[in-house]
Amino acid sequence: MAKVVCPGSFDPVTNGHLDIIERAARLFDEVVVAVLVNENKRGLFSIEERLQMLDQATEHLPNVSTGSFKGLLVDFCTDNGIAAIVKGLRAVTDFDYELQMAQMNGSLTDVDTMFIPTTPEYSFLASSLVKEVAKHGGDVSGLVPGFVLERLAEKYA
Repeated sequence: MAKVVCPGSFDPVTNGHLDIIERAARLFDEVVVAVLVNENKRGLFSIEERLQMLDQATEHLPNVSTGSFKGLLVDFCTDNGIAAIVKGLRAVTDFDYELQMAQMNGSLTDVDTMFIPTTPEYSFLASSLVKEVAKHGGDVSGLVPGFVLERLAEKYA
C-alpha cells in the first residue's frame, strides 16, 4: 500500500492545496496531510483550527487523513510508515527550493519526494497572499473553500 504525506503550514488551506491533495488521493492508496508545527512562528490560525479546516476540506476523500508534526518531516514519515513526500510546484522558484529539500531528505532517509505541478489557475496562489488580501477586505472567495472564507472574515472582523 502506497502511503504518502502532503506537508505544509496550511494557514489557511487554499484551493491550490486542495488541488494537490485531491490529485495525490487519486494516485496513492493513503494520503496524510500533515501540518508543520513551527513553534518559532505564530500563524493566523492555530494548529487545531488548521486541522479542523483540513478535515472539513478533505472529508469527501476517504483515503485522506490529517495530522501534525514537529521537527523533521522525514522522522514523521519514518514513524508513520510513509514512503514518499508529495509537494506541489507553482513555479521554477518552488522547484529550486523543493529540490534542495528533497535531496536533503533523501540524504537523511530513504523517503522519496514526488512533485505535482499545480493547476495553472492556482499557480500564483499562496496562503500568505490570501491572508494579505483578506486582511484588507479583498475578495478571496474563489481561492479558498467557503468555510475558510468565513473563518478569515471572523479573524479580520
